[in-house]
Amino acid sequence: MKHVLKPSQYAILVAIMLSASIGDSFLKRGMGQVGAVNLHHLGLLWHALFNPYVDIGIVFLIGFFAAYTTALSWADLTFVMPATAFGPVVIALIGRYWLHEQLSVSRWLGIGLIVCAVGFVAGGPSRTEHPELDQMDAGASR
Repeated sequence: MKHVLKPSQYAILVAIMLSASIGDSFLKRGMGQVGAVNLHHLGLLWHALFNPYVDIGIVFLIGFFAAYTTALSWADLTFVMPATAFGPVVIALIGRYWLHEQLSVSRWLGIGLIVCAVGFVAGGPSRTEHPELDQMDAGASR
């Protein structure tokens, strides 16, 4: 039996992609304000916790974790990871237009390859069937 995703499940996959990308970009913005952290300046990590951009980034990444664990409860890891791998496109756009980073042609080509690969994987089933495990689960719930 092929698993068909519900609209709410598609929404979870989009939430994973967007919350990770937006969270990472807020962290980048905040850490750019904090400055370089290294072994001699670990105290800056404590200082970073009081940066509003870092705080917003952490909230988005908590949302990412909640959506990610939700998706893993109903789909295979080998489906969830590639299905949400459109994130590099979002990161590239945020990096270019919000963080004002320069993206080389080779980075854009790499992102294009990722998008093509995602298309191959996303067309597959979201969950591997294990009839023997499904029977055991049904027996255990009686």
